[in-house]
Amino acid sequence: MPREAAKTGPALSGDHADAPTLTALRRQAEGCERCDLYKNATQLVFGEGAADARIVLVGEQPGDREDLAGHPFVGPAGRVLDECLHEAGIDRSDCYVTNAVKHFKFEQRGKRRLHARPNAGEIERCAWWLGAELNQLRPEIVVALGATALLSLLGRRVGVTRNRGEFITTPGGYPVLVTIHPSYLLRIRDRADADAERARFVSDLTRIADRVG
Repeated sequence: MPREAAKTGPALSGDHADAPTLTALRRQAEGCERCDLYKNATQLVFGEGAADARIVLVGEQPGDREDLAGHPFVGPAGRVLDECLHEAGIDRSDCYVTNAVKHFKFEQRGKRRLHARPNAGEIERCAWWLGAELNQLRPEIVVALGATALLSLLGRRVGVTRNRGEFITTPGGYPVLVTIHPSYLLRIRDRADADAERARFVSDLTRIADRVG
């Protein structure tokens, strides 16, 4: 049985953007200046997928590749996600894929732009858009890929390590599955550990396939 969320995060509580469709919502978001991340990012990277998607995958923020392309999960972590979804029997085209934060936050090191984790204020301000996406989609399942997505969706009382693999019910009527962000798998240096964690991630995703049929 899914456990009940004791308290939800900003994406599932408070006020959110209002628009008649996802397309209209995207147009609103393109001019977002709710935090300072827009100043250095190339562009806002909004969610993508069918308006009737049963599964919503929520990551952290766009990476360097996503920032340049304008699409979510098209870099190395996106390739890992696609492969693991396939192994779990889930077609990415059946999912809506988005991020808790829509602009790329980075530190410039020479010519390289290195990922920097969004802070709580940035996550809270961008929940204005994530919450609106979920209000439009009304999915059957939401997947929190990593700590930033989890903070936006369920707040601080739920943790990836503590609650990984659990379904947590929400006031929106859909459960949130807690798991890692696929970029974590790219950072594991030991091959055996990486293979084991990848298998565990696929196992987490398989729980989605079992639930939606």
